Amino acid sequence: MELTASNWIYTILNSLAALFVISLGVGLVWVVVLYIIDVTQSTHAVRRNYPVIGRFRYLFEHMGEFFRQYFYAMDREEMPFNRAERAWVYRAAKDVDRTLAFGSTRDLRPVGSIYFVNCAYPTRGEDAVAPSPITIGPYCEHPYTTASILNISGMSYGALSKPAVRALSKGAAKAGCWMNTGEGGLSPYHLEGGCDLVFQIGTAKFGVRDENGRLSEEKLAGIASYPEVKMFEIKLSQGAKPGKGGILPAAKVTEEIARIRAVDLGEAAISPNRHPEIANAAGLLDMVELVRRVTGKPVGFKGVVGDTDWLEELFQLILERGIESAPDFITIDGAEGGSGAAPQALLDYMGMPVRESLPMVVDLLCGYGLRQRIKVIASGKLIVPSGVAWALCMGADFVTSARGFMFSLGCIQAMQCNKNTCPTGVTTHDPKLQRGLDPTLKSERVANYVFNMTYDVGMIAHSCGVLEPRQLHRKHARMETASGRSESLEKLYPSVPSGEHLKQSPASGP
Repeated sequence: MELTASNWIYTILNSLAALFVISLGVGLVWVVVLYIIDVTQSTHAVRRNYPVIGRFRYLFEHMGEFFRQYFYAMDREEMPFNRAERAWVYRAAKDVDRTLAFGSTRDLRPVGSIYFVNCAYPTRGEDAVAPSPITIGPYCEHPYTTASILNISGMSYGALSKPAVRALSKGAAKAGCWMNTGEGGLSPYHLEGGCDLVFQIGTAKFGVRDENGRLSEEKLAGIASYPEVKMFEIKLSQGAKPGKGGILPAAKVTEEIARIRAVDLGEAAISPNRHPEIANAAGLLDMVELVRRVTGKPVGFKGVVGDTDWLEELFQLILERGIESAPDFITIDGAEGGSGAAPQALLDYMGMPVRESLPMVVDLLCGYGLRQRIKVIASGKLIVPSGVAWALCMGADFVTSARGFMFSLGCIQAMQCNKNTCPTGVTTHDPKLQRGLDPTLKSERVANYVFNMTYDVGMIAHSCGVLEPRQLHRKHARMETASGRSESLEKLYPSVPSGEHLKQSPASGP
């Protein structure tokens, strides 16, 4: 028996030794092949001058962003979202302790820093009330009333995976917030959870276009027939790429997605950079009226603000046509918004940040006497309570977030949304990678994120001495200025009296 065991061990050792020698030989041959390839090619100077070794440059470059994220960057240094922001979302989504010890790591000194004005006599817990409901589209056949503060921004099925859409739909239903379909059309997975939906009409009209790519009233009415679809949003532009339409890489266009969008399988789904029907204020109002007439539901538009001339023209035209002609809401997307795929030239340099555009739009609406008629939705990196509370102070009625909800699903900011290789299954259609995302569990985390966001924004509101978040105003926050002293947002952005612009330009009245 001992001899047999010894022979067995001897055989294993010999096999391992032989395998090692073979592997070493194959490795040496492979190095020689790479050396020959590198010294004979002329495309990459580093590889030509430093054959084989130069290849590690690309590995280090690729791994650098991950090392910075986990080892080198401080809690508040990273972009687009730092570790402190992501950590809050993760804890909120898991519904675990969100308290911290010792002191804040946030530096209040940089110009533009926001902090809130605590009241000497804060609102007691027993006096606090839930966020007040708001009705959108009072002139519609089917107006929409909701009390939700934070809602899911436009992310299409295609940009997101099937389990991600399922989890968001179910989570939104549990939390009582709405979910925007994004421009990719209405999928069965949006409807699966039974949540309130906002159907986004992109420039390619995916889901509601005819064979010529134009808006189909028949298909539009079909979408509106779903009771879950509460509103329609006409997408003019988005924060990550103003002036360019949506981009769904070919690798992410599956057979099902191609069928929903009515595009060719395996080809990139690239939307036009604008609606051909909308070339001016009149065209925009005509489109709003058409969609509202066909659907009977509230209709608004989403856009990035670069200047306000076009908005002034729009508001003047609304007053000429009548207040009923106005869009029911405007979604203001900041230049800091995200996307699954965008050209860097637009991602980095195009459009105005929401911190600047939101007060501009709110003040214009007030100046033209349209603030009560048109609701305002703010979007753009507002993923933590301070950002949402700031938006409410500046005059937003609602806030929407895309990447905040992606973090609640488990996104780790791997920055691979456009490559179909998302390691957490959120933005990939690879079944092996999707296995990691359990829609049932993640839907609970989506709901937790909304509940805890609402609670913490309410906590800020109560500290400011108001009963609920929608009572926050500009006087409740301050901003650090270049002088080294902070100023009230009310002083930096004085509220415009209703109708002020009409007094300055009487000819623009109705």
